[in-house]
Amino acid sequence: MIEGRASGPAFDVCIVPSKARPEAGPSIRLSSALRRSSQNFVASFASDNTAPAHPEVLAAVARANEGHAPAYGNDRWTAAATEKLQALLGKDVPVYFAWNGTGANVTGLSTLLRPRDAIICTEDSHIHADEGGAPERFIGTKLIDLPTPDGKLTPALCATQLPFIGDLHHVQPKVVSLTQSTERGTVYQVAELKALADWAHAHGLLVHMDGARIANATAALGGDLRATTRAVGIDVLSFGFTKNGGMGAEAVVFLDPTLSEGFQFVRKQGMQLASKMRFLAAQADALLTDGLWLKLAGHANRMAQRLAEGVATIPGITLARPPQANSLFVTLADRAITALQQRHTFYVWKAGTDGRSECRWMCSWDTTEQDVDRFLADMRELVT
Repeated sequence: MIEGRASGPAFDVCIVPSKARPEAGPSIRLSSALRRSSQNFVASFASDNTAPAHPEVLAAVARANEGHAPAYGNDRWTAAATEKLQALLGKDVPVYFAWNGTGANVTGLSTLLRPRDAIICTEDSHIHADEGGAPERFIGTKLIDLPTPDGKLTPALCATQLPFIGDLHHVQPKVVSLTQSTERGTVYQVAELKALADWAHAHGLLVHMDGARIANATAALGGDLRATTRAVGIDVLSFGFTKNGGMGAEAVVFLDPTLSEGFQFVRKQGMQLASKMRFLAAQADALLTDGLWLKLAGHANRMAQRLAEGVATIPGITLARPPQANSLFVTLADRAITALQQRHTFYVWKAGTDGRSECRWMCSWDTTEQDVDRFLADMRELVT
């Protein structure tokens, strides 16, 4: 059972058109004309970033706010959260907390690369499409973005870059960066992860995992984090807390401990070392206690499944694929999208040329069955 929404400032949300990439989404204008209440609040299906922090996270931060504590991670909250992650992944893995996902990705990747190196990723990957060029600016390496139909890299796809290894006229592929779950809502299966990591290592490449939604993927794969990351050969993991009930906290975890040398300096130079680290770590500690992170992610996944089952009964909406984590990609008429967006927030992922466009609908840890059913009821009214 998921607890009720955290209380907070009252607001109403309306959509303002934007030319930004769909993941960045329409800009959101907050109006004070209407006040949020249990009667008029409409859940957002735009992103799990729009969800509030979980009450346990807020309570943990409040508890960490009592009195003084050592700075820069030398505190008991950081030690506790680190111990919990190591319990999941191995006592020998170095864990470093960071402010946000971009910071975790950029600093984690930067330890693996030299200026002549390059990162293989998908064209939809967050590091390529949604981090404002931060990897190129701060790491100084090229991203090789490959088109994929489902957001997944494969050994065959990555192998197209092998001829460039050793060619002095080209950047040198060094890291394969995959996202779990992917930006297209898909989840790499264990066999897929192992095949990709084995291929990469056989050709002298390293494997980075952007785990902004690692909780949703882990829940979908049965709940064993180590079996789906370290055991299959992932070298460095960006572990996301923010999208799964956190206020703002991520972690860089070196599943190959030998790769972490000097990272404490990289994190500092990368502006990801929090002086009051206890407030980041307290969030992680709360979510890792008693498996809360998996419970929240599993709930979000189930709400996406409930939404998909309802969508299947509504004519005029095409589901790209059954949900594998907590998001759906659907195609419907542009006029229906316009009507739905008067009542619900969500992103148009890819505009069409035939009067139909692809949208992404994302469920969060606090999405309720009532939220889903209300969304479906409005679809039945407005789409059909």
